[in-house]
Amino acid sequence: MQLKISTWNINSVRLRMPIVERFAAASRPDVLCLQEIKCTNDQFPLKPLKALGYEHIIMHGQKGYHGVAIASRLPLSESFSTDYCQMGDTRHISAVFEAGGRKIRLHNFYVPAGGDEPDPEINPKFRHKLDFIEEMKALQADKGDGVSSVLVGDLNIAPLENDVWSHKQLLKIVSHTPVETDGLKAVMAAGGWVDLMRQGVPDEEKIYTWWSYRAKDWLAANRGRRLDHVWSSPDIAPALAGIDILAEARGWEKPSDHVPVTATFDL
Repeated sequence: MQLKISTWNINSVRLRMPIVERFAAASRPDVLCLQEIKCTNDQFPLKPLKALGYEHIIMHGQKGYHGVAIASRLPLSESFSTDYCQMGDTRHISAVFEAGGRKIRLHNFYVPAGGDEPDPEINPKFRHKLDFIEEMKALQADKGDGVSSVLVGDLNIAPLENDVWSHKQLLKIVSHTPVETDGLKAVMAAGGWVDLMRQGVPDEEKIYTWWSYRAKDWLAANRGRRLDHVWSSPDIAPALAGIDILAEARGWEKPSDHVPVTATFDL
């Protein structure tokens, strides 16, 4: 079977539900992971997603901030969330589903942005981000239980030189500082994760999933960053058929500053 998993930082699911519906109806992912839903669980717009066939929905929400959700056409089990850094933030949710004869454990993350000043001594938001990344190192892609793993989400770090529009100009900008990029690479290495977005795309090629609201013309400026990621355990990585980044969604009405990323697997 073909399995499609999409991830999208929607930057308020209630405000942007029309473009979520537009994307889900056109792209029809089997599983849709959202970040920054910015609502409590009881405020989450279940009805329009269920009308599109997403009968299985779990969310970990928070009033006005953060929040993650998984909407699936496939039954979800073993769901849980982890309170990284014990801050009480809703930044992680996980569930297991079955597809193509495989059991897959799916993790959906929203890593802290980190504020503007890349100095943990004077910026507690940046300290929080670094601590969060440190705790993520314990997350193993292969737990030896025969269950494959996929990790998606807004990780708020562009780890490679060509994950940003200008490596040199962004070295001191939060999301691309060496302490962050080295930290995220260490998370991948410690957990045995495969960076699926780079599996078929050379490191020399630019990849962006985010364009700032500050640009008057985001498309003309094209000063993007790859902040959204899709990782997997090594066993399922060869089944990846492709990654699609729907850049045009950045130009939709009332857009998020992130765009949907979809991984397709042939299982």
